[in-house]
Amino acid sequence: MTTRTASKPAGRIAFIGAGPGDPELLTRRAYTALTDADQVVYDRGVPESLLAAVRADAKEDAQFSPAEGAPGDVAKVLLSAARSGLAAVHLVAGDPFGHESVVKEVQAVARTAVHFEVIPGIGQAEGVAAYAGVPLPGVRIAADVDDVATLDFDALAGAAQKGSFAVAVDAGDLAAVRDGLLAAGVEPGVPVGVTGDGTGETQYTTTSTVDSFVAAALGFTGRVVLTVGAEVAERDTLSWWENRPLYGWKVLVPRTKEQAGAMSARLRAYGAIPCEVPTIAVEPPRTPAQMERAVKGLVDGRYAWVVFTSVNAVRAVWEKFAEHGLDARHFGGVKIACIGEATAEAVRAFGIQPELIPAGEQSSEGLLAEFSPHDEILDPVGRVLLPRADIATETLAAGLIERGWEVDDVTAYRTVRAAPPPAEIRDAIKSGGFDAVLFTSSSTVRNLVGIAGKPHARTVVAVIGPKTAETAIEFGLRVDTQPKNASVPDLVEALAEYALELREKLAAMPAKQRRGSKVQGPTALRFR
Repeated sequence: MTTRTASKPAGRIAFIGAGPGDPELLTRRAYTALTDADQVVYDRGVPESLLAAVRADAKEDAQFSPAEGAPGDVAKVLLSAARSGLAAVHLVAGDPFGHESVVKEVQAVARTAVHFEVIPGIGQAEGVAAYAGVPLPGVRIAADVDDVATLDFDALAGAAQKGSFAVAVDAGDLAAVRDGLLAAGVEPGVPVGVTGDGTGETQYTTTSTVDSFVAAALGFTGRVVLTVGAEVAERDTLSWWENRPLYGWKVLVPRTKEQAGAMSARLRAYGAIPCEVPTIAVEPPRTPAQMERAVKGLVDGRYAWVVFTSVNAVRAVWEKFAEHGLDARHFGGVKIACIGEATAEAVRAFGIQPELIPAGEQSSEGLLAEFSPHDEILDPVGRVLLPRADIATETLAAGLIERGWEVDDVTAYRTVRAAPPPAEIRDAIKSGGFDAVLFTSSSTVRNLVGIAGKPHARTVVAVIGPKTAETAIEFGLRVDTQPKNASVPDLVEALAEYALELREKLAAMPAKQRRGSKVQGPTALRFR
């Protein structure tokens, strides 16, 4: 009998283009390869925000390290990992074949028997030009340049005569690019845009001309993208990334870590830079007896309604259900009311459609306005379960009792004040380092002031509803905006609309008046 020795599993190598920097511009194939990788080496041009996004979804034991040395050295690292049965990745900015050094790495790997693939990405120059609002029609030249000496300035001059081109270079090479363009015959007055942190949270574009763009770009560091040609003027109408309503705004999000994600995602879509500062922590009730009885009552048909006032309350009930091996089927015959759409979504996530969500104001008052009084004939079961936080107000319970219902007001979870944020966050809150703050409840107002201090007067204050507004005013805060509907999406939308109104007002002011305006933040600075 012949015994065969099992061979090592075959490893593989992927050369992946990260695109121009925005993590959402990674292709699906690139994302899959990165999350399956055992070892990732990355170039210095890959932004930290993209690396952080990749690390968050990568294998728990995946190794990340910067690419160091000549192309042959990097290729040896990749080959060593692949021959050990690992999936190795070289992550580069832009497109892999846009870098001569990466092409050499691919050639070195191709001479071996190791399987490899090249996953393209959007080139830095082309991608950033689109984010800056500069089209590249006609003769398209979009180059990511590691060495300015390799640039064909005569070809660039020809492109500038017929349309526009874009090149990605190091900021320190701008003077050499200017000299090369002028020597190739490009007119000094041809429009130029210089974009730093392309596709990033702080992308900024300055426009000037060939003879002056070096001075205009003083202070830019790292990789920048030059757009040169007549189409640079199209930025006035096509610039979109830097013209989003909240672009560049630093927004304080005082939410628990579990709840902040959706709000922060919406803020980023409008261009804001959210900073999440948990003000409360959610803990189980000190004694579980109330919740145990409530769950038994739900199963036994004790309740006609369950009224959920928060996502945390939904989560607390379902966690208790899970402890007892119960599921959504045990809610049969019990109607569910939710105070707002976010809470309703949490209920739907468990396969149940709520019977009542306020069509108007999403608050205790709004829910009570639509909650039917108890009718002994139509409602043979006259009891309502109200699982809530330990600090909840009595408004809802009192209103239900007035409508003839018996109410089991049960503590489903406790909210405790979170630990203070780092000193630099506290200083930024008190000194006006944040352009806006979003309050989603009265407790977030009280707890933020308690653990970090009162936001500066220049900080825009947005609140989710009237109760939160009252609390903010009690603490001496000026409320600038409040949505008609009390929900996170509407709150973010209200802040975005406020920012647009602010921008329009500032744009209508005479320049001298704008300089004297007390309005702070990125919106005001754009007009100064």
